[in-house]
Amino acid sequence: MKDFKDKVAVITGGASGVGRAIALLLGKEGAKVVVSDIEPTALDKTVSELQANGVDSFGFQADITKQESLDALAEATLEKYGEMHLVFANAGVGTGEAGNMWGYSMNDWEWGFRVNTWGLINTINAFMPKLMAQKQEAHFVVTGSGNGAYFMLPHTPIYTATKAAAQAITENLYFQLQQMNSKVKVNALFPGPHVVNTGIFNSERNRPEDLPTDPNKPDSGIHSVEDMRAIMAQFKMELQTTEPEEVAETALQGIRENKFWIAPMTDKIRVAIQERTDNMLNGVNPTPPNVI
Repeated sequence: MKDFKDKVAVITGGASGVGRAIALLLGKEGAKVVVSDIEPTALDKTVSELQANGVDSFGFQADITKQESLDALAEATLEKYGEMHLVFANAGVGTGEAGNMWGYSMNDWEWGFRVNTWGLINTINAFMPKLMAQKQEAHFVVTGSGNGAYFMLPHTPIYTATKAAAQAITENLYFQLQQMNSKVKVNALFPGPHVVNTGIFNSERNRPEDLPTDPNKPDSGIHSVEDMRAIMAQFKMELQTTEPEEVAETALQGIRENKFWIAPMTDKIRVAIQERTDNMLNGVNPTPPNVI
């Protein structure tokens, strides 16, 4: 897909961070943009900005953990525009785990998998049948993470596990569509190559009422990118970051080139992937990756 003008794009988690940046960039490219998010205030703000810039767009408050909510989003999109060309399965959360894995709240495990893994499954179920039925070129883009897909960061086991599962689902979806010679393409988007300057460390703002935070839960101390930067500075380390707008540019270029792996990398990331692969091939015990 070389040109996004008049293409219809649906973006979950589209009201902030990477999703918002993708929405705004697609709007500049002339796309029709459907912004979906669970956060109504941020959703209204993003859609208002799009419409103020003359972008044909609308917002839809949806909860990706509920299949009926995503089904309604897909139906609303087709009712408005009659077709879809780009679906970004982008919504995700960080659960802020800290301490030993065996002490984690089961609510944190449940929340992470509900959003990051089941949310992807629900999005596939809602949109893939409709994309397939159109019999025209379309892209299903999954926002993943190197943490889970490439290597395992030991301080975030819940996030790592949910994103590892999401990557397995994404690759298998790609394989199935390849075998069918489908016009629907799958792209795996990895925001980066550095820590992306978004609000994912403050995901608690959207935590569901039925999975409350354990009041005795250890505090990771990281609730923003600035918190992470300050902690690293105490150890004489500098945090490099990537802005969401950079990720959006990378995402659209990857779609233009029909890349499965839309994954900018640093030398550290390449070394960590190589080391992990070599360890597996040679039966060597794993070591934590040095990628930050």
